[in-house]
Amino acid sequence: MSQISNRAAGKKSNCCKTDLGMIWGLMASLVVLLIGTPVASAEQTATESVKSTIDEVIHILNSEELNQPGSSVERRQKIEHVIRQHVSYEDMAKRALGWPWIELTDTERQEFVALFVQLLRDTLACRIDNYADEQVLYLSEQREENFAEVRAKLSGPKTETLLDFRLADLFGRWYVQDVVIDGAGLVSNYHAQFASIIRDHSYAGLVNKMKEKTLVVKAFETITAP
Repeated sequence: MSQISNRAAGKKSNCCKTDLGMIWGLMASLVVLLIGTPVASAEQTATESVKSTIDEVIHILNSEELNQPGSSVERRQKIEHVIRQHVSYEDMAKRALGWPWIELTDTERQEFVALFVQLLRDTLACRIDNYADEQVLYLSEQREENFAEVRAKLSGPKTETLLDFRLADLFGRWYVQDVVIDGAGLVSNYHAQFASIIRDHSYAGLVNKMKEKTLVVKAFETITAP
């Protein structure tokens, strides 16, 4: 259970695995960032909370209506809505940024959280459809006071991925706060990237880069939208 308290993880995950993590970054963070609204009831276990979230996302991915031409934006919005209700984004963003968070004003914190959510969303969007046919096996659940770790395995046609969902019981409801994918933590990966950019360009430089990335994605979506 020391893993629950120590959320630092090792190597970076590959593109597909990172994107899956974004579903839960949008869920621990997403999910999350406590912009999100808690949805897991006090009667739910941590595993039940994770399972209900995954089931909702898979249901959306498998919807014939939402897989029609021209429905991609609506499908993404529905997935984002689910994730926002299950993930603590503010906590995720704060830990991903690290010590600079302490020096930010309330307005700057709100801006960073919003940019972080968009970053997760945009990363998720590139491969979201690939997870429609994945099978999820729930392996175990460990509890330590108000924290829990739910271990699961994602099985697809070509690969298997181990997932550790780190959750906290806040006000009687479970929030995802981090996802570890094959040993690589979502929060720790972002922290390493953010720290490198701040070291080379300052915090203001990090914010500018996040804004630029968001503008590029929005422009692409506008051009390609049906």
